[in-house]
Amino acid sequence: MPPPVPQARVQRRHRWIHASFILLVIAPLIMAAWYLYTRAADQYTSTVGFAVRTEKAGSGLDLLGGIPGLSALSSTSSSDTDILYEFLLSQALVAKVDQRLNLRKIWSRPENDIVFRFDPDGTIEDLTKYWWRMMQVSYDPGTRLITLQAHAFAPKEARDIAAAVLEESSGMINRLSSIAQDDTTRYAREEFDLAKERLENARSALKAFRSQTHIVDPLADLQGEMGVLGQLQQKLADELIALDMLRSTSRNLARPDGRSAETVDVRIQQAELRVQVIRERIDSERAKFGGGDGRRDYSALVGEFERLNVDLEFAQKSYVAALATLEAARADAQRQSRYLAAYVTPTLAEKPLYPKRAQILVVMAVLLGLGWAVLVLVLYNLRDRR
Repeated sequence: MPPPVPQARVQRRHRWIHASFILLVIAPLIMAAWYLYTRAADQYTSTVGFAVRTEKAGSGLDLLGGIPGLSALSSTSSSDTDILYEFLLSQALVAKVDQRLNLRKIWSRPENDIVFRFDPDGTIEDLTKYWWRMMQVSYDPGTRLITLQAHAFAPKEARDIAAAVLEESSGMINRLSSIAQDDTTRYAREEFDLAKERLENARSALKAFRSQTHIVDPLADLQGEMGVLGQLQQKLADELIALDMLRSTSRNLARPDGRSAETVDVRIQQAELRVQVIRERIDSERAKFGGGDGRRDYSALVGEFERLNVDLEFAQKSYVAALATLEAARADAQRQSRYLAAYVTPTLAEKPLYPKRAQILVVMAVLLGLGWAVLVLVLYNLRDRR
């Protein structure tokens, strides 16, 4: 039988382990508990929730939906909430709220609490870091809702901070909306001025063309000239038929009415003269279309008139579209298209929720215990290596 194992006795290293546990774990926990329950000031929380809303109400101009530019006025960027979230954590907001409420005084009031209070001699950068500690901002990208919790050492002060943040955020959104509306209105005004100038130039060009040619509408004038030419051609055809009938009668009929052949020849001569005169007139009318010898060149006149008329129609349509866009921009600028909607107004706390003393002690106990255990294992490992 092997000899029995001797009873274990407390070694010196065991005493050091016990002493280190008391020194590194128990003592810090006791000191932390004493500070949390005797010195740490109570912190009250005020909650506020809001979201950026976009007004998309239409107007009578929406009936002109086919006009370019109108649909762009009702759309807004979905990044407004992202901008607002960054603004809530910015130094600019901290400076504005500090100027209104004196955050340095509010957050440095409990003189005995040197851990959770703010140092009144701190810079704006220090105040911004402390702001990140005292302001809890949660943002849901799916619903685009923002919830903010403001902490202070008095219930009313926490509510005042939350209300100030809500008011400053609303002002920031209003400024963004105003800038966007001013840009849209300015762009619409520039487009309208350009379209108005284009229309005036097109009208002036058409007026100058009519004054120079003394023709209101070359197409109507050309139709009149073509009507005269058509009548002359019809008259020529009738005279040619009459002349052929006279010649046929002169050849086939031997003076049935008792008149001489010379009388028939005179009628033929008169008919031939009429035909010649009509042909000369037709040639003269056709010469009007050639543009030579100071005559009107209707082909050039009609082409120039059609070009000016197309420019005028395009300028008129552009003017109507620009005018409608400008009126829509003005109507949109007169109403608040974006605004901050608070679905939870700043609340007034009835009891302090912070600091979470028990939670802090539990976290400290876990961290100190893990740190102590790691230290003991490292020491034992070094001892075994020797």
